[in-house]
Amino acid sequence: MNEIEMPVLPEMNELWQQTLNWQPNESQQQQFQRLYELIVEGNRSLNLTRITEPVEFWEKHLWDSLRGISRLLPANQNLAENNDSPAESVLKAIDIGTGGGFPGLPIAIALPDLSVTLLDSTRKKITFLDTVLPSLGITNAVTLLGRADEIARQLPQQAYDLALLRAVGAASVCAKCALPLLKNNGLAVLYRGNWTAEEETDLQSAIERLGGTVESVESFTTPTSQGARHCVYLRKTVQQFDRPIL
Repeated sequence: MNEIEMPVLPEMNELWQQTLNWQPNESQQQQFQRLYELIVEGNRSLNLTRITEPVEFWEKHLWDSLRGISRLLPANQNLAENNDSPAESVLKAIDIGTGGGFPGLPIAIALPDLSVTLLDSTRKKITFLDTVLPSLGITNAVTLLGRADEIARQLPQQAYDLALLRAVGAASVCAKCALPLLKNNGLAVLYRGNWTAEEETDLQSAIERLGGTVESVESFTTPTSQGARHCVYLRKTVQQFDRPIL
């Protein structure tokens, strides 16, 4: 019986460059293709995503994942400049509710110097990701099984520079998951579809108690389907009890 030939992802180099001022190198493009193949294969038993058509996968899983952290991509990078950590230290990111590995896996591929933790509460998905990482040759990512609120109690306080939340829940819930895990001046990126004034009001009331502020809300459209998207950026602010006594 012949194997079914896997569709090939479009390279989209011009769109990468035009929209993100970045494009994958040949090795990264191969990793994206292999990731696509592994997700399609895993989808048969795990229901990881309904998005499997090549162009749609490129836009809604790869491009969308990297759009949220475009300021970190080469030529755009400024997170390290805003962070209290020494410039030479490795920045640490956590993808909360990663599911099939989005946005964490594309980000780990695009930013090999970033340390990425893929957090999910579903054991089957974490087990799947544990097979994906070596298949892709990714050495800068690890998996973590659990819920964000539980992990926040177990880990040292303020463990991460960057928190990523995509399709996790209400923005206020995302903030409550992310901010306790962030270092002072760390950044949480909330990937949203539409964004309303009501959502922002709810978010503002939640983050005031968590030591955070809404740094910016970016509105944009996806490059091939012209879908509406928003990224909400929350900055973890220095709290009174975090300041040194002297």
